[in-house]
Amino acid sequence: MPELPEVEVVRRGLERWVAHRTVAAAEVLHPRAVRRHVLGADDFTHRLTGHRVGTPSRRGKYLWLPLEDTPQAVLAHLGMSGQLLVQPHTAPDEKHLRIRVRFADEQGTELRFVDQRTFGGLSLHDTTPDGLPDVIAHIARDPLDPLFDDEAFHRALRRKRTTIKRALLDQSLISGIGNIYADEALWRSRLHYERPTATLTRPRTAELLGHVREVMGAALEVGGTSFDSLYVNVNGESGYFDRSLDAYGREGLPCRRCGTPMRRRPWMNRSSYFCPTCQRAPRAVS
Repeated sequence: MPELPEVEVVRRGLERWVAHRTVAAAEVLHPRAVRRHVLGADDFTHRLTGHRVGTPSRRGKYLWLPLEDTPQAVLAHLGMSGQLLVQPHTAPDEKHLRIRVRFADEQGTELRFVDQRTFGGLSLHDTTPDGLPDVIAHIARDPLDPLFDDEAFHRALRRKRTTIKRALLDQSLISGIGNIYADEALWRSRLHYERPTATLTRPRTAELLGHVREVMGAALEVGGTSFDSLYVNVNGESGYFDRSLDAYGREGLPCRRCGTPMRRRPWMNRSSYFCPTCQRAPRAVS
């Protein structure tokens, strides 16, 4: 599933190609693509038509298109395989095209939502005074947000009484971090994924946040991480950060820091990748 860097790459593409355009028509080609819009496909297309799209926004892994002339926004759920593509009107339909949005201008491009597995979709929601779709108002700010509060995050970690990777993936504490970038930041910080959060000092929390920002910034520079053709930006291009990963997916390969073979362990229906030498397990876990 896309994490913060991948979603931000898509957001930037939408800002360039979709922002401030008026919707002329919308077409839902598969009902599951609007299943989160409780009033159905006809209502979705009717409510969207005629409105002007504002500047695309993001919080963590959540992406939305605000409507400039109404307190509503189109929330995009990318799921495992959702793609928002900007295509010429004349381009052939993709095999898994689910929603098409045409605009009332002469640019010659349209917005398409393509989703092979139909886990994602688009939905319209009212927005809060802060401009967030109301259904994600509980999501915490992400570490690249200028208003993210490092000290409040540290205090929350100490109160949480959990382990550090669980905390990094808790979207009510910090948003945008998924399995890949959690493993990468923990490797850079020399922290085991089962390290209790109550043991982190302020300097260790600050170091970890610094590495989270570093790894996400590096991923953004190369378009995010793509392991297959299902994650692409709005022009259909893949990201290249998978070539720079230090931990995730490197089971059995030498740690880039000490040479010890990297390990993988099952974790919450996922996997955790770590170096057993650089990232010592807490005593109870060992």
